[in-house]
Amino acid sequence: MDHPKPSDVIWDITYACPLRCVHCYSESGRRPTRQLGHEDMLKVADALISLAPQAVEFAGGEPLLVKGVHEVAERISRAGIAVNLYTSGWTMTPSAAEEAAQVFSRITVSVDGADAATHDRIRGRSGSFDRAMNALALLDGISRSRTERGLDALLFGIDCVVMRGNFHQMSEFCRMAASRFSEMRFLTFGAAVPSGLASRPAFSDRELLTEEELRTLTSAEHRQSLQDLVPASVLVTTNDNFMLQMNPAVVERLGFPLMQVEPDGQVRAMPIYEGTVGSLLTEDPETLWDRAVARWSDPFVVDALSAVSTWADWAEATRHIDYHFGSDEVRRRIDRRPEYSVPES
Repeated sequence: MDHPKPSDVIWDITYACPLRCVHCYSESGRRPTRQLGHEDMLKVADALISLAPQAVEFAGGEPLLVKGVHEVAERISRAGIAVNLYTSGWTMTPSAAEEAAQVFSRITVSVDGADAATHDRIRGRSGSFDRAMNALALLDGISRSRTERGLDALLFGIDCVVMRGNFHQMSEFCRMAASRFSEMRFLTFGAAVPSGLASRPAFSDRELLTEEELRTLTSAEHRQSLQDLVPASVLVTTNDNFMLQMNPAVVERLGFPLMQVEPDGQVRAMPIYEGTVGSLLTEDPETLWDRAVARWSDPFVVDALSAVSTWADWAEATRHIDYHFGSDEVRRRIDRRPEYSVPES
């Protein structure tokens, strides 16, 4: 089938990060930041604008660590493209919250536990839960101030990566968030996928959701039970993130809408897998997209992903794809990954 240009772009604008999440897909904070200078970031922004996606997601790493990120986002926004922010909230101050609220169409704060003990254990840094709660409180206040003045509310909410270590907390999570942030508009629970550090064998064995947990997560009954715990103004969604596997048969039938860009402007062939197809700084964006699409039907990819029937299989396929298509630097980083051990309570 023909593959149209990407409808959404994820730009991991830096690999700098104050946290050390046990499942980190990008291994941010553990590798060079690969962050561009300001003028080159604007060049990447212009390249993305030429693709005319519906939205560009600013992720990382921690995007708010990037000097000038708001100007880069505003350049894309002025072109009529939604710009969305994913943040841990670690660096959020009142002024930073106000600036982000002026530029970004949607702000998502990542929270991976209903309490500090769970969240901080998964996020790898003490105090990260309190920082996330502070960020959400600031955004809540900005939204309330807007609505009191007759303006549109700020679209913000929470994304939770669900794994065995926090699966049991979803109901508690909803009650906690609803009680603290009356202006919040969405709460998303997405299954951890075997990418980056989450593809390690021990993580796969101990933390990726079981088949039963995945069925529960995505069942209409479960989602409704969570929705019933929050006000009608908050949309609760649950997702197994299976789309990100890029199963060849599914991609051939339905296509795939996402492009992922690394901090230095390199375009990944497949968002959750290692392996790039060129740089937006030096090559035509549509040519890079065509190369990415071609990778999806590469015999190595098809063989690796067509054999997947369980999430453990998926993790193994990820490791094979990453090692095959990754650069020498990527393979050395994979070889240096420490074995996963369940964090202490």
